[in-house]
Amino acid sequence: MLLNQSHRFAVAPMMDWTDRHCRVFHRLLTRRALLYTEMLTTGAIIHGDRQRLLGFDASEHPVALQLGGSDPQHLAEAAKIGADFGYDEININVGCPSDRVKDGRFGACLMAEPDLVAQGVAAMKRAVNVPVTVKCRIGIDDQDPEVALDTLARAVIAAGADGLVVHARKAWLNGLSPKENRNIPPLDYDRVYRLKASLPDVPVVINGGIASISEAAAHLDRVDGAMLGRAAYQEPWRLLSVDPELFGEAAPHATVKDAFEAMIPYIEDQLRQGTRLHSITRHFVGAFHGVRGARAFRRYLSENATRHGAGVEVLRDAIALVDTEEVVSEAA
Repeated sequence: MLLNQSHRFAVAPMMDWTDRHCRVFHRLLTRRALLYTEMLTTGAIIHGDRQRLLGFDASEHPVALQLGGSDPQHLAEAAKIGADFGYDEININVGCPSDRVKDGRFGACLMAEPDLVAQGVAAMKRAVNVPVTVKCRIGIDDQDPEVALDTLARAVIAAGADGLVVHARKAWLNGLSPKENRNIPPLDYDRVYRLKASLPDVPVVINGGIASISEAAAHLDRVDGAMLGRAAYQEPWRLLSVDPELFGEAAPHATVKDAFEAMIPYIEDQLRQGTRLHSITRHFVGAFHGVRGARAFRRYLSENATRHGAGVEVLRDAIALVDTEEVVSEAA
């Protein structure tokens, strides 16, 4: 039931961050990572502008669609729409702790309703032929993680889920903000390891607090895959190490500068379609972290990419401010 080798490493779904432009950029840094969309609600997909919400570039494969929702019929309908768009996997969010998500009865609050999540998984499995996975926390509020995680995992696996992604923290829906929930609840990697040990035939991916590719690699003796979130977005240069360190293959490009050069045709095409340059370059601010000229690069983009009619020359001029790019891997 192992989905494919891409689950050895994934970039986490992140609201307002992992949009199509971000994913194209990340794909130029790693061929092998599984990429995720931002969480999209079933209502938005069913009733909204599907091309705007779901359209993606063919270069992004393998790419997974993450859904937010709890109604099994709606989940099935949205999953079918996503599969028809060509997504390689459909994932249901059972881990987001925001108030808006809780009010909509999806996200981490569903940890308290494992049977409902299982019904949703079963409905999605009937609707699509691509893998269906679940991303969850180890528990919420006063739940015992030993009981809560096992209960959810066994329910969704029995319903046909093809794998689990587990953020190794509780979510405190009462008392902590969404931002605080990202780092205040203590990490419990051992709990995820125990889940994997109890489900040897089920792919289990670990998420939460992983700050580097080397840290991700260290988890792979105990689980099937690792997922990087903020570290991948805020310091995207780290992704150049994914293919060499985790898959034994060369990175698509030797440096971030080379990746930017490869992205120029995509940016030009998007500009012709009416996309503003800043919508793309906002994902680049951490690209040269720790490299001479990085601050000037960020400042130039922030001051010029938002201007009306800004074109690729703005990005080229910003890159020219970076003197060297000696950091081409985490080992550098």
